[in-house]
Amino acid sequence: MSEFRDEALEKLRKEAAAVSGSKERAMSEAVRATLENFAGQEEEFAQAIVQGGSFPDCMTAVAKGVGGHISDLEAYKKAVQFYFPGAEIRMQMTIDLIGAAAAKEPEPYTPKHARNAKPENIVLDFTEFL
Repeated sequence: MSEFRDEALEKLRKEAAAVSGSKERAMSEAVRATLENFAGQEEEFAQAIVQGGSFPDCMTAVAKGVGGHISDLEAYKKAVQFYFPGAEIRMQMTIDLIGAAAAKEPEPYTPKHARNAKPENIVLDFTEFL
């Protein structure tokens, strides 16, 4: 682990308890976890967290101008830019129409008469191949 990454994680976790405001508190856990992830990806960003403002101030900046809602992506972007102005984030989403059902391997085909038969007693019925 990097020196700045460890310091950044410690700083974010330590300062998370000081977040005030209902909007700020509602978003703080997800924003903090995302900032920790970004700090692990980029040493320079971790350094910006260590040397930058406090996490409560970051959350105040994230909540500024928020009416009744804000997307996760916009909240993360505002948080990143609090520590590193001009930085951008990218998100990639994909859809899996089959989902978990595709992960299950299909069972190999076994003819009805062979399902309970012992291997030495298998009788092939060639009409099954037609």
